[in-house]
Amino acid sequence: MKKKILDLIKKKNKQKIVSLTAYSKNIASILDNYCDIILVGDSLGSVLYNYKSTRKVTLNTMIEHSKSVRLGIKKSLMIVDMPHNTYRTPKEALKNAKQIMKKTKCDGVKLEGGKKICETVKTLVKNRIPVMGHLGLLPQSDKTFKFKGKKKLERDNIIRDSKLLEKAGVFSIVLECVETSLAKFVTQNLNILTIGIGASKYCDGQILVFDDLIGLNPMNYRFVKKYANIRNHISKAVLNYSKEVRKIKFPNKKNSY
Repeated sequence: MKKKILDLIKKKNKQKIVSLTAYSKNIASILDNYCDIILVGDSLGSVLYNYKSTRKVTLNTMIEHSKSVRLGIKKSLMIVDMPHNTYRTPKEALKNAKQIMKKTKCDGVKLEGGKKICETVKTLVKNRIPVMGHLGLLPQSDKTFKFKGKKKLERDNIIRDSKLLEKAGVFSIVLECVETSLAKFVTQNLNILTIGIGASKYCDGQILVFDDLIGLNPMNYRFVKKYANIRNHISKAVLNYSKEVRKIKFPNKKNSY
């Protein structure tokens, strides 16, 4: 396993892991100053392309955005989501993961699922491709978006799958919308990292979609805290620009050749 990943795992129980999503160089270059992990998430499907689900995101779309993000990262670990229907078999996953790694120069890939993908995870890890897992709410396959862990069967499956993924070789697992006591139990019973999104403070780290964090997305989610309202700043800037254009105040001599 890469030294950068091993160093990150050593932070378990010592220091919380900071993670955010990025889809472009400019944003990634800002996040790189503060994050341990930058994820090029297939959430870009809804954030940038207005898809109703992440299932429409293609491998090529992920690769192109990841190439841009790579240009803005110097120190953070860069992980790329493998999109829907790109890892249905170990063979397919290996082919596509190799392509992602080669073209984007990322540090690893993320796959959704538990027991069903364990053989795939083993194949990737065996071929020196670091893997981040993802349990709880699974946007690529779940038809309803509800938090997980209230029902005993859900709890048992997530606990089982977390252990199976760890054994298969993942270096961390994203826990999405997982009930607090369950997220705490899973985190305490794994040697690898858990990264929470709507899964309590007890995870080893946290991740949010950057556009949600800055308030660019007008939607409100329980697990999101908006640390800024960038929509207001953008609106004010565009308003001032439009006024100056119409009043012939812009461009002035300073802005002209």
